Amino acid sequence: MVNPFLGVFFHWLGGLASASFYIPYRGVRKWSWETYWLAGGFFSWIIAPWFFALILVPELCSLFGTVDRSTLVWACFWGSMWGLGGLTFGLTMRYLGIALGMAIALGYCTAFGTLMPPLFAGTFMTEIAGTVHGRWVLFGIFICLLGIGVSGLAGISKEREMPEEQKKEAIKEFNFVKGILVATFSGIMSSCFAYGLAAGQPLAEQAKEALLRHGQSDLWQNLPVLIVVLLGGFTTNFIWCVLLNVKNSSGREYINPCKAESDGTVSKVPLLSNYLFAALAGTTWYMQFFFYGMGETRMGEFKFSSWTLHMASIIIFSTLWGVYLHEWKGSSRKTKILVVFGLFLLVLSTLVVGYGNYIKAGH
Repeated sequence: MVNPFLGVFFHWLGGLASASFYIPYRGVRKWSWETYWLAGGFFSWIIAPWFFALILVPELCSLFGTVDRSTLVWACFWGSMWGLGGLTFGLTMRYLGIALGMAIALGYCTAFGTLMPPLFAGTFMTEIAGTVHGRWVLFGIFICLLGIGVSGLAGISKEREMPEEQKKEAIKEFNFVKGILVATFSGIMSSCFAYGLAAGQPLAEQAKEALLRHGQSDLWQNLPVLIVVLLGGFTTNFIWCVLLNVKNSSGREYINPCKAESDGTVSKVPLLSNYLFAALAGTTWYMQFFFYGMGETRMGEFKFSSWTLHMASIIIFSTLWGVYLHEWKGSSRKTKILVVFGLFLLVLSTLVVGYGNYIKAGH
């Protein structure tokens, strides 16, 4: 059942989950980045996808045999390409902070992930740009990109205003130039997730039929696709993190309750709490696509616009987290106005995209 505004609401929930997932990692102590990223990743890419799909989707395992192997291969391939972006996404947060890092990375991710699938499918001019409702959706996408740009300007303004000591206090590894380069690569590669979801649509259709046969809601039809796409993402992340574990001799951190400090002393590592925080972060990360899949089912024929809604929602909530965590503390009135204006544009963009889908649905 098409309900664009309900779809927008689900995308907001997904955006909240995505913007919040990195917060629990702040509770991890005495672990290297690659250690807690992989520990959390097991929950993000393996445990949570299978757990929710097994509970909610009937005939799950048999569904994978009902589609061509090429469907699974391409979905997994694009997931592995997304994995490269996901790797550097964590680094973006380290170098730029939550607010600015997400604004830059997700700006690229929005443009590539939203517009490329319909361009490849050959439906952009006829079904989108050539219709009134399609032009409303494109207008909403334009507003979203404008909002991302304004949010990026706010971050640049903050970077120019704040002394180095204050930036380091809020973001301990702040590095603007390195962060911009990493965010650009991360954003472009992260858009491949949208391609993976598009490639897996035959599997989603089979899941929908199975759900309807059992008298269940089709809200869960994308969960099997997430299993395949995230398997590809897990592969690239696993390889990279293990390589870093070997290079940095950090592999022992997974089981070692003690850590040698630089001054020669030995400190205790809170293994249990580290795993709990990593599990919370990983599961929260997965929930963004759990709600994304629900939202996409309610957006009608303009499913491609779901990516814009998702990205806009992430930036809205990540900016609010940045405010809460005092990342904008000490900024000028001009910078804070840019932050507020950027948020306004992003919220407006989700409503305009929802309205375009609403018209298409014939309401």
